[in-house]
Amino acid sequence: MVQLTDIEAALRRVIDPELGADIVDLGMVKDVRIDGSAVTVKVALTIAACPLRDQIENEVLRKLRAVPDVADVKVEIGAMTQTERTELMERARLRAREQSEPTMVHPNTRVVAVSSGKGGVGKSSLSANLALAISAQGHRVGLLDADIWGFSIPRILGLGGARLEAGTDGKIIPAETYDLNVVSTGLLLDDEDTALMWRGLMLSKALEQFLRDVAWPENLDYLLLDMPPGTGDVQMALARLLPQAEMVVVTTPQLAAQKVAARVADMARRSHMPVIGVIENMSGFTTPGGEHYPLFGSGGGNALAADLGVELLGAVPIDPRVAEGGDAGNPVVVAEPDSPAATAVTSAAKSLTSLLPPIADDGCSARLTLVAEQLAQMG
Repeated sequence: MVQLTDIEAALRRVIDPELGADIVDLGMVKDVRIDGSAVTVKVALTIAACPLRDQIENEVLRKLRAVPDVADVKVEIGAMTQTERTELMERARLRAREQSEPTMVHPNTRVVAVSSGKGGVGKSSLSANLALAISAQGHRVGLLDADIWGFSIPRILGLGGARLEAGTDGKIIPAETYDLNVVSTGLLLDDEDTALMWRGLMLSKALEQFLRDVAWPENLDYLLLDMPPGTGDVQMALARLLPQAEMVVVTTPQLAAQKVAARVADMARRSHMPVIGVIENMSGFTTPGGEHYPLFGSGGGNALAADLGVELLGAVPIDPRVAEGGDAGNPVVVAEPDSPAATAVTSAAKSLTSLLPPIADDGCSARLTLVAEQLAQMG
């Protein structure tokens, strides 16, 4: 007699070649009917015209015909609804995240992706100054310029003439400046005006190389990533490559910007990447006389944080010294630490490290090892 458990076990051996998981775990098996020795299986593909349809159907037939007592197999192919497709992709991303190969980033390093829904919100300047403000707290900090096309971190940090080099083991050595370990595509090019005409796969491969082929220090407390705007290939690759990554969303005060920024937060959550907070940049302008002007509106940062259920980590005002310092390679938190923008970034950095403190390297296993060493010494 044909058993349902045997049928399910056979179906679990049918792997979707594109997603790399079995069709049962992916939720593609919608119904199984057993009538004596005849088995009918309903399989839902992501789209009706899926090019892998014949391959998956033939695999189902082959696996089920090998089950004892099965004499006849029928496969009914259908298409998923939009909701089902979304759920499938979330399961696939979670599986890829959980089974990701290790990188050179130590598991105890806090990884913070500084992200935005669109360009022009000052994310790169904020990433650089935030990294410096966290470093000033006494933490070991790395900064990865993951904006492969639109790299600007080398100029902001005054690394215009620096180039990345390989160590004796072949691993890339990060550049060092202001006590930061820095990696950027801009440090691979002879001319920062050179356009990188790379497509999606090359972008994600570049990020993968920066994580797997760079000799990031093992004692790195924080690794900040200056992400490209939007919800493209680099963001999805990050979610897969660094399971410990968490996101800070940067927005500007206008409510329209808040709506756009919400999309990148939605992408993060669909990829099982926690969103830990929001930073509002360009949060009005205050004159030396104390008059405040909300040049780009108000309320966007608070609204986004409330919508996401996270903290507003800080509101950074418009300050000409931010742009001046970035152009000169002398960031505002270093050059003008008492300026309104630097003060706001420093406050945001403290809120961030309070919510996300460094991971202590004295967990249960380490303590057991220490106790064992002490007992050995006593014996």
